[in-house]
Amino acid sequence: MSEPSDNSAEAWVQAGYRYALSLTHNREDAEDLVQQAWLKLTRRYGRVKNRSMIFTTIRHAFYDQRRRANIVAFDPLEDAPEPVAPPVDVAEGLHQADMDAILAVLRPVEREALYLNVVEGYTAKEIGRLTGTPRNTVLSLIHRAREKLRAAWGDRNSETAGGHG
Repeated sequence: MSEPSDNSAEAWVQAGYRYALSLTHNREDAEDLVQQAWLKLTRRYGRVKNRSMIFTTIRHAFYDQRRRANIVAFDPLEDAPEPVAPPVDVAEGLHQADMDAILAVLRPVEREALYLNVVEGYTAKEIGRLTGTPRNTVLSLIHRAREKLRAAWGDRNSETAGGHG
């Protein structure tokens, strides 16, 4: 079986799933978002025209669901509590559970910005256009996400290296 081309429907579904997973941090929720977005776009336009279209639709569906569930917190960033990841044993190597625990320290908007930048290769300006967020805010989100990941990874490494002394 050959790999899908970058402009195939299969490639867009896979990219959409990875993007949705960066937002939801849950496989089933990500699958639901992609399905909802794809269905909405095909009903409205008869087809999905490009990757940006599927990403935007997924993003809107994600935040609509959060609003409906009253999960969205409108606290200033400085006052928002930092998510706490469960302890991870790094001695056995980085497994999916370890990665999930480390990524759990990020807020959805930070995971989204980092994913779009690192995995999808979008610039801060492009991410800003896609998400309706100012470029400098995108840069801040990416910077904060990287700092949080460094700290989470460093904490786990120091816990493992330090032993139980």
